[in-house]
Amino acid sequence: MPEAVARVLKAGVRVVMVTGDHPATALAVARRVGIPAEVVATGEEIGELSDEELLEVDVFARVRPEDKLRIVEALQKAGEVVAMTGDGVNDAPALKRADVGVAMGVRGSDVAREVADLVLLDDNFATIVAAIEEGRSIYENIQKFLRFLFSTNLSEVLVVALGMAFAALWGLRDEAGHLLLPLTAVQILWINLVTDGLPALALALDRNPGVLSRPPRPKESPLLDPPSVRFILLTGSVKGGIALLLLALLPGLVGLKGAQSATFHFMAIGQLFFAYAARHTHLRPLPNPYLHGAVVLGVAVQVLVGALFPGALEAVPLPMGAWLGVLLTALFAWGLAEAVDRVVWRKEGR
Repeated sequence: MPEAVARVLKAGVRVVMVTGDHPATALAVARRVGIPAEVVATGEEIGELSDEELLEVDVFARVRPEDKLRIVEALQKAGEVVAMTGDGVNDAPALKRADVGVAMGVRGSDVAREVADLVLLDDNFATIVAAIEEGRSIYENIQKFLRFLFSTNLSEVLVVALGMAFAALWGLRDEAGHLLLPLTAVQILWINLVTDGLPALALALDRNPGVLSRPPRPKESPLLDPPSVRFILLTGSVKGGIALLLLALLPGLVGLKGAQSATFHFMAIGQLFFAYAARHTHLRPLPNPYLHGAVVLGVAVQVLVGALFPGALEAVPLPMGAWLGVLLTALFAWGLAEAVDRVVWRKEGR
């Protein structure tokens, strides 16, 4: 118990003891488990304290049901997210009012379990700490997922929109006389199928040690915070710009259709590599073998299908030198994305 309390305090979570026991008992138990308490407020004293004064107390003793409810409401008025634990009928009003009501599953009454949002099956405070850690890790992984998909899809939008504009401006046409598209509908669907599937799912399996070393996020903080938005805009623009350069420079080497095919392969392979840059924040996750497998499999499928069945992807066969250039360019784009990532988080001072 002391270790769990120490971990959650380090995570920026405040622990308040609310009990019906004698004040001396409550204070002794609080100090033993690691709650930094100097004074105890009893139920009789709570009525004389203002909401601001209640916020300064960490241990409450001899409390009544209405006292517990007032403590929860005072914390919520101060902007705190309140998780209330309880096991008895008297805890039901506070459990219901709290942002997260946590009932004891072993010793808890039926009423407490009914009104609570969560039920602890082992009645162990350490389980709550583990849940906080897991919740923060899930939040981190959702942000990685969004950074990955938004940045790579932004690059697709830029390539299609600007590529069509340049093709119309320069009068570029295919064999049938139609406006030359930088990416066809089939190729865009293929990119989304191969690169947005397994790598994005693998990011959900990232493990993020150290999530409890940072303070909680404010309730009003957006899911895509400013560093994530900057990462999306910068890396998406970098990848889209490199793809447009390929479209402009390669026709003289491999023809218009060859340039389109090389750009398509670059977009797909480069998008797979970008999953690594998207997973880095102020926390450095542990190695993810699932992501490694998804990226290797995606690159292998892209190369094999592009080399053996290019017609299925509305592409043309590329010489070995062009394939090598595509891979090197994708690695170069990945390196730029990693550099952008470090600059973005360094500006945050993290």
